[in-house]
Amino acid sequence: MSEESKVALVTGSAMNIGRAIALHLARDGFRVMVTARQSAEDCAETVRQVRDAGGEADVHLADISDHRQASALVAATVARFGRLDVLVNNASIRRQTKFAEMTPEEWREIMGTTIDGAFYCAHAAAPHIIAAGGGTIINLGGISSHVGSMGRVHAITAKAGMTGLTRALAKELAGSNITVNTVVPGSIETVRGFAAGGNHGRSALPDSPLGRRGKPDEIAAMVRFLCSDEARYITGQSIHVNGGAYMT
Repeated sequence: MSEESKVALVTGSAMNIGRAIALHLARDGFRVMVTARQSAEDCAETVRQVRDAGGEADVHLADISDHRQASALVAATVARFGRLDVLVNNASIRRQTKFAEMTPEEWREIMGTTIDGAFYCAHAAAPHIIAAGGGTIINLGGISSHVGSMGRVHAITAKAGMTGLTRALAKELAGSNITVNTVVPGSIETVRGFAAGGNHGRSALPDSPLGRRGKPDEIAAMVRFLCSDEARYITGQSIHVNGGAYMT
């Protein structure tokens, strides 16, 4: 693979949608930095799968709710691969808590990783993407921020913030040849912990007319397209991939 191969940083890429995104971008020739807060073994598995597919990847663990760690993550990516072309803000924490029982600490935990982390990573990454001649920032939203859901005031608010972040950055960074978009998954077949509502804590979300949940690869395919040369005229958009569960 050429030393000039483009580089992508994918947050929350230890498993599920993040892992699928890392694999899809690697298949397009991107060198990928895999990261999560503490899932070292899962991150290593993502790297193994990328390398088994003929790609190049490495791991740098970071708590991106800390701006210093987010900046260090970006710096480590550039030090390892020599450039940065794509940032995918996928990392988030999901909790299912009734509004009346939600604590300020739990609110800040969700906001810290999902929206603060996306801002910190984008703020650190943008100068490097500009130095590479332009590129792409992709934010991962969520269908619940468009239709509402029980027990997810914190998560829904954070994901709704991703839409505003996308539109603002798309305006500010367009002159630097950086496109910024949000990919909004519907209900996806992923592995979730009990605090996130179990494996499929999405009973309050609308059913897909297609009669099934989506797959991580179907979200990753959209991210892959938005990072391609064919998508350079698309910016500031929220693109829904939900099987028709929510139609704009």
